Amino acid sequence: MTDQEIETTIKNILAEDFEVDVATLTPETNLFTELDLDSIDAVDLVVRLQQETGKKVNPADFKEIRTLGDVTKAVSKLVNS
Repeated sequence: MTDQEIETTIKNILAEDFEVDVATLTPETNLFTELDLDSIDAVDLVVRLQQETGKKVNPADFKEIRTLGDVTKAVSKLVNS
């Protein structure tokens, strides 16, 4: 998967599961301060990413994630390793 495909997948998950307007999302969008996601939402996002990628996500890799761009980089690293 390319980074663009990964970002599109993440945006679609955010739209479907968290009712976020995809048009407002940029790589700099902060998931917690701008989208009001909480820790439970973050766990739900990780679960969906695992389903989409078929890869086991290490929760420690997601502790420092704050933005859409951070998520894209982490998933790219995961699927391309």
